[in-house]
Amino acid sequence: MTKARVEKGRQGEALAAQYLTRHGYQIIQKNFRVSCGEIDIIAHDKDALVFVEVKTRTGAGFGPPAEAVTCRKRQQISRTALVYLSQRRLLDVSARFDVVSVVLREGAEPQIELIKNAFELAYEG
Repeated sequence: MTKARVEKGRQGEALAAQYLTRHGYQIIQKNFRVSCGEIDIIAHDKDALVFVEVKTRTGAGFGPPAEAVTCRKRQQISRTALVYLSQRRLLDVSARFDVVSVVLREGAEPQIELIKNAFELAYEG
């Protein structure tokens, strides 16, 4: 991954965290990593524990950022979320998966879209 791409991702995640905080989310952790994957942001929203995937793009050439959360990516996020919940003995809490799309355009305000309940738990048994 190029340095510019990593920086774009970090910028998108920072903007997403600020957006979520302004909308009542309480950020618990950023960039939770285990061997099976990574979750960009873990937060509380009211009574739910939320696993947030952030997708950042600099234009619409490849479609909306949220479309990059493929079936394979959803499975990876789900496996990682189960590890997080298991490690913390939180398997009985209410949880959901949200996606934040961030579009960065030079000379314009970032466009940020929150998709609550973007997908269900997805894993291969």
